[in-house]
Amino acid sequence: MKLYNTLALPVLLHGSETRIIKTRDVRRITAAEVKYMRRTAGYTWTDYKTNLHIAKELEITPVLYKLLEHNRNWIHVNRMPCDRLHRIMKHYSPTGRRNRRRPLKTSGYVRLEQVNKWPNSMTDI
Repeated sequence: MKLYNTLALPVLLHGSETRIIKTRDVRRITAAEVKYMRRTAGYTWTDYKTNLHIAKELEITPVLYKLLEHNRNWIHVNRMPCDRLHRIMKHYSPTGRRNRRRPLKTSGYVRLEQVNKWPNSMTDI
């Protein structure tokens, strides 16, 4: 687990504060995490162990949760003075209403509320 915390986790979380997480990225990150977990636990896909079972056995919090938490909490921005543009933009909330027109297309961005509704998303940890 020390290798996971020192090697794999920083690579997967690098730049996560400002990165926009899309569905494609979620699949890739989850696949990398599961691949590492299975190698660490000594299981192959033929052992018929679920990803959730392996994560519980290794006591690993899914990287996706950590990634979305890092994205939501810009710790260094919270320490900035209140008049800095970065802090103003982080806490910005638009006022008024949108124009009446066709709704914008979604571009595959992921929020934590969506992840909890996915099957096999390791949310029972």
